Amino acid sequence: MEGEIRHISMKELKRGSYVLIDEEPCRVVEIETSAPGKHGAAKMRVTAINIFTTSKKTLIKPSDASIDAPVINKKKVQVVSITGSNAQLMDMESYEVFELPMDDDMKDKLQPGSEVEIIETMGKRAFYKS
Repeated sequence: MEGEIRHISMKELKRGSYVLIDEEPCRVVEIETSAPGKHGAAKMRVTAINIFTTSKKTLIKPSDASIDAPVINKKKVQVVSITGSNAQLMDMESYEVFELPMDDDMKDKLQPGSEVEIIETMGKRAFYKS
């Protein structure tokens, strides 16, 4: 996991950026900031979606705190074949062949021979959903 995590300030977070919540990489979908109080800094409430399980996560921290963010690598892969609910994919750079599970939306979009984008982080892979 070393090298795949960087430290950023809460103030740097934007919609669409990535953050670690409960040691899971998540994509930020909403940020709320409260006004600073009499005895403390402003608080930030970050709502994010886990990029691998699509579960919703929430994080509340002071706006001047730092947080861990995963390093996300996007890659182009080619669909080799589709078997049941899995797609066999080939990395276009290293020619490595691997499988990823597909959800119902992906089954309709993927065709053997087509190219798609995936994301890699923390030793896991998933289809990239913009």
